[in-house]
Amino acid sequence: MNEIKAVLFDLGDTLVNFGKVSTTKLVLQGARSSYDYLKSQGQPVGSFAGYFLRYLVRLRIRYFLSEYRGKDFDSLALLERAGRKEGLTCSRAEWEQVIWRWYEPLSKLAELEDDLEKTLTDLQTMGLKLGIVSNTFVNRASLEKHLEQLGIRDFFPLRLYSYELGLRKPDRRIFEIAAERIGEAPPNILFVGDRIDKDIVPALDAGMKAALKDAYTNVAKDTPAGAWRIGRIAELPGLIERAKSEVARTSPA
Repeated sequence: MNEIKAVLFDLGDTLVNFGKVSTTKLVLQGARSSYDYLKSQGQPVGSFAGYFLRYLVRLRIRYFLSEYRGKDFDSLALLERAGRKEGLTCSRAEWEQVIWRWYEPLSKLAELEDDLEKTLTDLQTMGLKLGIVSNTFVNRASLEKHLEQLGIRDFFPLRLYSYELGLRKPDRRIFEIAAERIGEAPPNILFVGDRIDKDIVPALDAGMKAALKDAYTNVAKDTPAGAWRIGRIAELPGLIERAKSEVARTSPA
């Protein structure tokens, strides 16, 4: 058994809990907020109904294509290209504000474990490197802003978002890239996620250790062989200490 030297986390429903959400309501709220912002900037957005349908169709089509191709897309780039064709003249900062307003309703549902910051501090104190590896089409600008609002961004020097890599979990290559960038061999890395198919099994296949965090996505599902299971992120320091003790116990004298 190899000693754990780094911990990589999935984002949604692992580090940040969203639970089951009504996507229709959230999309409508995001569309209204982004529309109102563009209109306040004097942009030619037309009617809200037209704006909502045009951009929703584009996002839906690209989402389904990304599922088929196994590659996420940059939602900001998509909206910016479409907007420019329709005569919108926003700066990059304004487009980042637009995409944030699409995402903001979901961000308001986010919940953290009460002691998450203490847990992450404890993991850093143990000398562990921390990182995030997330499947997402949400632009980095919005994700970074959200993580900063939650007060946890700086715990993770490594933050990998699938749309920037042209890969998405469970593609083994995204785990290999994460290992390379965090500077540790896969056997020395623990991957923590809520999805068995996209987090745990591919992490194990890539040679990492894995911990399945309880979430609505894995209720009543068996923990894959070779993986740990945790109810809360707060369990990780104790789990890693026990694993370290096992390494010391089984290592040749």
